[in-house]
Amino acid sequence: MPSGDRCALRHVRVPRCLLRPSPTQDETWHTVGDGDLAQVDLLIDGGRIAAIEPAGTLPESLGPSLDQSMVLPGLVDCHTHLDKGHIWPRRPNPTGDVPGAAHATGVDREARWHAEDVYRRASFGLMTAHARGVVAIRTHLDSLAPQAGISFPVFERLRAEWAGRIALQASSIAPLDIFLTEEGRALADTVAAAGARLGCVTRFRQLPNVPLPPEFDVAMTRVFQLATERGLDLDLHVDEASDPQARSLIRVAQLAVQLGFKGRILCGHCCSLALQPDEAIEATLQACAQAGVDIVSLPTVNMYLQSRAPGRTPRWRGVTVLHEMKARGLRVAVAGDNCRDPFHAYGDHDMLDTFTQAVKILQLDHPLGDWITSASSVPAAIMGLPDTVGTVAVGGDADLIVLRARDWSEALSRHQFDRVVLRRGRAIDTTLPDYRLLDELMSG
Repeated sequence: MPSGDRCALRHVRVPRCLLRPSPTQDETWHTVGDGDLAQVDLLIDGGRIAAIEPAGTLPESLGPSLDQSMVLPGLVDCHTHLDKGHIWPRRPNPTGDVPGAAHATGVDREARWHAEDVYRRASFGLMTAHARGVVAIRTHLDSLAPQAGISFPVFERLRAEWAGRIALQASSIAPLDIFLTEEGRALADTVAAAGARLGCVTRFRQLPNVPLPPEFDVAMTRVFQLATERGLDLDLHVDEASDPQARSLIRVAQLAVQLGFKGRILCGHCCSLALQPDEAIEATLQACAQAGVDIVSLPTVNMYLQSRAPGRTPRWRGVTVLHEMKARGLRVAVAGDNCRDPFHAYGDHDMLDTFTQAVKILQLDHPLGDWITSASSVPAAIMGLPDTVGTVAVGGDADLIVLRARDWSEALSRHQFDRVVLRRGRAIDTTLPDYRLLDELMSG
């Protein structure tokens, strides 16, 4: 790779949907292939992208030709669980389903999640994500007392330590019914003090998941009120189930409109919607559009968890109706979710791998179009980050991923282990942290 404060990536291909040239530049790039790849030269100066020119424009003295290599911006993971990460070796989920995951996580949390344990596992996850080219992460933090008092201070420490490398945000996660108690108010105060997002699972602990309990509207209204009073956005786990009668998403959207909620609302999972009749899907999408709800799908984890039964082949893919949501104008993202914990035995905080799997699980191809935005510019916008994040933008930081692959067929067919990750124009060490760093935490 070229080096120096002023250099060029010449003869590269960038998804046109991610290019942000300056207003005075000619945008009639020559494009090739599925995914509309623009053939360009990128000028890097002082760690920022100074110009985007047609391929072959910049002089060879600034850098060699990269022979049509694809260039992506740093990617964005808007839904993960750094506090749960990497506990699988000490607390596996023998059933591989949601109830088994919830039980195993609860046992491990109560026994092991002291501040140093959470800090070291989350740090390991961030080291991995950074080496993979992830530039921003929103993590959910298990928040049932007393865990919120442990994990939010750890998050604030990590956010400060990783500033300038990974933009780090947090959201609480707890059962909805705690907002019927004083614990919910206390949690909202903790979230506000940490500059985080107020989040919960839209189900109660001790009541059936479907139909919605009579207290649902009271509890959800309380969430909206607490968020409004503190100026907080919401980030919710919604209808992560294989039961088509799980229908809290539409009610969340309807309540947001009724209450005039002004903050952002991100709803994750929404799996059961895909199993509902077309008229129910249409009504839900209409409500979400009216409320301005954003959606994040977690394809690898939900395919792993949903429709699982011993000795039986799964009957569906576990993911929501992302095509229909996008067609209705909703902002939709994909994200990594759980990594090596009871909710997902695998994963490596790699958003390029998450996108690759999302293309196949959700059939985002033929044509691929601008779906790469669901792992880059769209989640960046959902998180409220500067509009240069998740894009290749004139004036933006040169935080880039350079692939040997020349087109999407090559990029999606092989694991891109030999990628080069640039931060402010400089190649970083992409050596992954060794799992042995966590061995001490796995014993006992």
